[in-house]
Amino acid sequence: MRAALACLAALLATAAACTAEPVAPRTPPATTPPATDRSTPSIASASDPVPTPGPSDAPAPAPRFDEDRAIRTVQELAVGVGPRLATGRRFLAAGALLGPRLVSYGYNPRRQVFAVPGGDSWGVPVHPGRSFNLVATPPDYDPVRPYAILGAHLDTIAVSPGAEDNASGVAVLMELARVLRADSALPIVLVLFGGEEPRGPGDLHHFGSQYYVASMTAQERRHLVAMVSLDRVGVGRTVPLYAIDGGPTDLRDQLERAGEQAGVPTVVGTNTGSDHESFADAGLPAARVGGTSYAAYHSADDVPGVVDRTQLARVGRLLLTWATGRTPGR
Repeated sequence: MRAALACLAALLATAAACTAEPVAPRTPPATTPPATDRSTPSIASASDPVPTPGPSDAPAPAPRFDEDRAIRTVQELAVGVGPRLATGRRFLAAGALLGPRLVSYGYNPRRQVFAVPGGDSWGVPVHPGRSFNLVATPPDYDPVRPYAILGAHLDTIAVSPGAEDNASGVAVLMELARVLRADSALPIVLVLFGGEEPRGPGDLHHFGSQYYVASMTAQERRHLVAMVSLDRVGVGRTVPLYAIDGGPTDLRDQLERAGEQAGVPTVVGTNTGSDHESFADAGLPAARVGGTSYAAYHSADDVPGVVDRTQLARVGRLLLTWATGRTPGR
């Protein structure tokens, strides 16, 4: 797992793009191509060897993960924007806030629009509407070559400012976007998902990631090396790593080894409570990072004070090690 995993990010060409007429989504394929190989190759095996630079062309040190920047993003989303119902204006505002920042990292943005049903948002009746995934591809992305996806859901339930759930995941993803842009060998597609939160019991959730998977081409499916969902990553002292129940654990095991290399304590298990489930159910390599229980879950008390900057730093350190094959600072 040595080659650099990739640049991450840039969506919404401008803040105005969030309020413009939605971009027409691609028509999902009529059938789902069968998965020919359910094993997860390592990041190193999926990318070309990187030549060792000589003394005269040694690269400048890569920027480091900055947990203070990540905490500011949590505050901007949870306090500056507030509750981000997937079909509401504040969800649009969140996209407008992050879009220009991601564009400045050099990525190509688009919106992927989909329908979300009405229902119950954790006790609050909500109307049906439309939401979108904010999808950003790096300039070197090519669906006929290996690539990875890092995702985090941008929406919240109706009443929660969602500092931990999931401004924390978005904030780490944004920092990784800034840091990995200088240290990439394998392209990473960044996705901020809409419609992850439930609209009722059962399967009324994960609308954005389900739509994304249904819209993937056969080539995109074939060359996806890893999908990692960052969801609730700012609470606790260990980093939870999850595969789905009964599914392959290759990717989760890669992340666990990266944690050991980086000196970050982890706990492993199975979980279907985030957007990784949509990918894993389609036979694609997927795992979740995050998910420690906390008292303010899905409530108005999910404010920035809940989030621990040290835990954000642990998650950032683990993922940078996984992405680059090197422990940050070494």
